[in-house]
Amino acid sequence: MNRRIAGPGMRQLKGYSRLFAAGLVNGIGDRFSSVAMLALVLQLTGSGMAVGISLGVRVLPYLFMAPLGGLLAARLPRKAIMIAVDLLRVPVALSFLLVDGEDRLWLLYAGSFIMAAGEAVYSPVRKSSIPLLADASALLRINGLEQLMNGSVLILGAFIGGVVSLWFGPDMAFVMNALSFLAAAMLLWGISFPQTEAAGRTGRKKPEASAASADRERGRTGAAGESVKGKQTDKGRLQTLTFVARGSLALQIVIAYELLVPVINGWDNVLISVYAVQEFHAGDAGVGAFYAALGIGLSLSFFAGRLLTKRLLAAALTGLLLEGILLMAISSSGNFLQAFFLYILLALAGGAGNACLDTLVMRETPPRLQPVIFGMLSAASGTLLGLSMLGAGWMLDYVEPRMLGFAGGAGFAAIALLLAGYAALRARMGLTVSGTNRRGRAGEG
Repeated sequence: MNRRIAGPGMRQLKGYSRLFAAGLVNGIGDRFSSVAMLALVLQLTGSGMAVGISLGVRVLPYLFMAPLGGLLAARLPRKAIMIAVDLLRVPVALSFLLVDGEDRLWLLYAGSFIMAAGEAVYSPVRKSSIPLLADASALLRINGLEQLMNGSVLILGAFIGGVVSLWFGPDMAFVMNALSFLAAAMLLWGISFPQTEAAGRTGRKKPEASAASADRERGRTGAAGESVKGKQTDKGRLQTLTFVARGSLALQIVIAYELLVPVINGWDNVLISVYAVQEFHAGDAGVGAFYAALGIGLSLSFFAGRLLTKRLLAAALTGLLLEGILLMAISSSGNFLQAFFLYILLALAGGAGNACLDTLVMRETPPRLQPVIFGMLSAASGTLLGLSMLGAGWMLDYVEPRMLGFAGGAGFAAIALLLAGYAALRARMGLTVSGTNRRGRAGEG
């Protein structure tokens, strides 16, 4: 009996290992390309506006393409979608080699848009694949590993990408990015997803509520198959998702979090460069050091997250409150080194909180609906983040950077307290964070 149980577990562990490796390779390659792209734009134009356009076109696709990725994953095999997106991005990455003057910058802008559209489709499909490759008891640890991966990408990708671009030129970085997509596709090819829903494709239809309940129970043990093709309309999926969210306080908090936090988070994304250059006079090296600090903090959050086993929603909101306090501290920091260590703590708190939130979504959402909700959340947060960054750039013409940073930190703290108050109020009304829902079934979390 033990041998029969251990077999699938080992296969699923190997499957996630490949998914992790593909994400790491993919992310580092994308960082290579981003650093080289910005260097090339500045080299050809010397224009900050051109840099802004090249960054802006990478945000726009998330509004439309992220939900599309979620809907595709509900109809097509997830592995096929991820491999196809990686392979389609290879020629796009190589097209940057043709940019040799200002008259061909349109190729870079178009390529950046297509690459971002691919990532917008890829991201929710990848994230919703994690519960298919891991037992529910391992989700928090694996989501911690995802933060470790993001931190490693931030450190290694930005640093090595800058070195490669400096020593060998942007073209080499573009080629390495294309090769990273090929390598990621090969890693994904070896993943074997479970097929436990295969019988459901030929069996009788279930009512929406019953199907959602059955999917939730399968999600608790990590047993879920690929998408159910043709069995459920997109409208039906959204109705089921709405039904599930009404019965889960955790999902309500996560959705509110993703709608509120990005509105302010964009300010910090802009201020990190402004602080380094204008406030601490550390130049480009200072910008790189601050991003490295974020990478270190995200990596450390994996180890901090292993200490969290219960009350994940409370841990996530506490992390958001700490982020707000740390942002206010950074805004009044007296020297570069102090700000560097505060950024490490900031990313540590944020990474641990993100791992908790992703785990709650995976536990509380039926497996077949996870691509949809991750796609919707990605679209909302990505779009709002882009608008927030534009707003920060405009506000910096009228507000001192440190004052804007303090306001952003206060906003984070206010959102954390607001969501905690909502959770406490709803819990008193009978809807627990992750316990008995409206249908009377005990949950986890």
